Amino acid sequence: MFTLTYSDGHLLSTDPARIDLDLVHHWLSTDAYWALGRDRETTERAFDGSLPFGVYRPEDGRQVAVARVVTDGATFAWLCDVYVDRAARGRGLGGWLAGAVRDHLDELGVRRILLCTNDAHQVYAGVGFTPLDAPQRWMQLDRRPPVTPITGKEQSSTTPLTVEA
Repeated sequence: MFTLTYSDGHLLSTDPARIDLDLVHHWLSTDAYWALGRDRETTERAFDGSLPFGVYRPEDGRQVAVARVVTDGATFAWLCDVYVDRAARGRGLGGWLAGAVRDHLDELGVRRILLCTNDAHQVYAGVGFTPLDAPQRWMQLDRRPPVTPITGKEQSSTTPLTVEA
């Protein structure tokens, strides 16, 4: 288990028992563009199969941020589900969390860490992440059903989405 303390007293821990999965599921399924509508069971299975990082307030231990890493612990890692509670943003916790993940994985010998973001490039660039230099080498198989941007729910393939004014 890995722990680290931020300059303002926030605690980072990889202890899976400390993760408030109900809170994390709420954050991800209602406020994270990449996980809108994700069900609780999927969140639980994802965290069960990952290395979790939680950040906790110094005054009461309440969780204020989370990240998880899918890794073999030797050569490769995927950093995902990084989320900082809206009330805790603006204090540098996101960059600190990403840097702590990077440093912990470096200690394990992991040399390649990937992530995907639509809007936090500056946070990750601040701790050394750079855009892929050869994206044409990367491929994916994405079997997620289309999700509507309005509801975050799975879009029916037979019923078109309509919005009334």
